[in-house]
Amino acid sequence: MPLWPGDPPPEFEGWATIARDGYYLRRFSLSEHAGTHLTAPASFYPDGRTVDQYAPKELVKPAVVIDIRQQCQANPDYALTPDDVAAWESRYGPVPANSIALLLTGWAERWNNPAAYLGTDPVGVLHFPGFGPGAAALLLNERGVAGFGTDTAGVEPGADATFSVSRLALSQPRIILENLANLHQLPPTGALIVIGLLRLEDGSGSPAAVTALVRRKNE
Repeated sequence: MPLWPGDPPPEFEGWATIARDGYYLRRFSLSEHAGTHLTAPASFYPDGRTVDQYAPKELVKPAVVIDIRQQCQANPDYALTPDDVAAWESRYGPVPANSIALLLTGWAERWNNPAAYLGTDPVGVLHFPGFGPGAAALLLNERGVAGFGTDTAGVEPGADATFSVSRLALSQPRIILENLANLHQLPPTGALIVIGLLRLEDGSGSPAAVTALVRRKNE
């Protein structure tokens, strides 16, 4: 599993066995931001919300999928632009308020190759695509989206060491989902996503099970 540089690796320890205890049990530890996860405002803001403060209704949202796979094939540092949003809206209509904007970059295909997924260069800079600040501001402030999700390790391009889009979104505060998979299976509009969390007290985030619900064509 790709890990953000410096994050602790997952660890599992046997705790009980059927032969000795009559049941099987392990204990585990992992980063709050391991795998598919939600990032809470407390990640960047000392007084920000923690992951245990989300109400269930905040974790069920409509979603739109913005496909930039073609751009990302040519440029691994590609950042979504306002023009990309305008092009998407010319086909599918305005991005709905209170929806989560999901960015389909194609990076999930690299998941089993951490070096390719993170794109770390010889000086330690990461290279993967994400939301550009202009597009992020448009979606947050003019369209009123509930947050962002992506199939990469971060909502802003990897080379952005300031976490500009994360800070912008979480200052509002909105939702951030990272390391998503199977976005290519979703329609551009019409999906509903359900975010399952661990309600970790004072958590900066949580591993998440994100499920998309899509109506069948005949329903």
